[in-house]
Amino acid sequence: MSLPKVSPSSIIQISRIMRPDDANIAGNVHGGTILKMIEEAGAIISTRHCNSQSGEQCVAALARVERTDFLSPMCIGEVGHVSAEITYTSRHSVEVQVNVMAENILTGAKRVTNRATLWYVPLSLTNVDKVIEVPPIEYERKQLEDEGRKRYDDQKLERMETKERNGEFIVPVVNPGVTMKLMDEVAGIVACRHSKTNVVTASVDAINFHRKIQKGCIITISGRMTFTSNKSMEIEVFVDADTLVGDTEERYRAVSAFFTYVSLSKVGKPLPVPQLVIESEEEKKRFEEGKGRYLQSKAKRQADTQSLTQQ
Repeated sequence: MSLPKVSPSSIIQISRIMRPDDANIAGNVHGGTILKMIEEAGAIISTRHCNSQSGEQCVAALARVERTDFLSPMCIGEVGHVSAEITYTSRHSVEVQVNVMAENILTGAKRVTNRATLWYVPLSLTNVDKVIEVPPIEYERKQLEDEGRKRYDDQKLERMETKERNGEFIVPVVNPGVTMKLMDEVAGIVACRHSKTNVVTASVDAINFHRKIQKGCIITISGRMTFTSNKSMEIEVFVDADTLVGDTEERYRAVSAFFTYVSLSKVGKPLPVPQLVIESEEEKKRFEEGKGRYLQSKAKRQADTQSLTQQ
């Protein structure tokens, strides 16, 4: 795949070794740890780019995480290499595509473990409610710009559909990595309780930030299983915030996302998972919606695989 022509400052890589406290008892690194590294790389490259021209200083805030695929588990002792590249800019947003590789430091062998797409919005350092214009990037071909614009329009449409579902706007958030890591841990607990086996994150479907979490808020993270296929489990995760400081106390929905987990044997092979028991019409509706996402994702993976084999 060809990418836009960008300056060296529009491509970065961060690396670190995976430690025991990054992983579960089976030695697999938590998906939340990887998500945090992905977001940090995206925030660095976006903030650098948005401050590359003279003008008002700003910080890039995460507005949306598109579907994130976990292609292979990362293990304790491996080095995680996260590379981020700006692939599209609109007037007020930056698209960042991220790849993660695991390196065996004994042999030097590397493999791709994750791919993700994130969208950032630059906010003024003096007024975080003010959105700053993004410096444009150059494209080698107009086709690349057109493809980027289509991705921008598609994610914008999905954000509007999410707003209609939840009654909330999608807002940019600064430093959301800790929240994303906690969400993955909650989803992992739900999946582990259901399967009673070792589980790993397979994908994350669109993390949406509905409202900012203010200082002093107490957050409650909850998860519920919505769908099971033969070898995967979809868990919907919510982050609710309670305001304890100020004139009014309220609880509001801050973040939501769908996590997909797979069950693994002791030797790392996928296992069948117990099927979800449906007891109400609402659960049946959520199951059918999850099935739709599963089939859509499966079709996309097959199309991507076919595209790679034809190259």
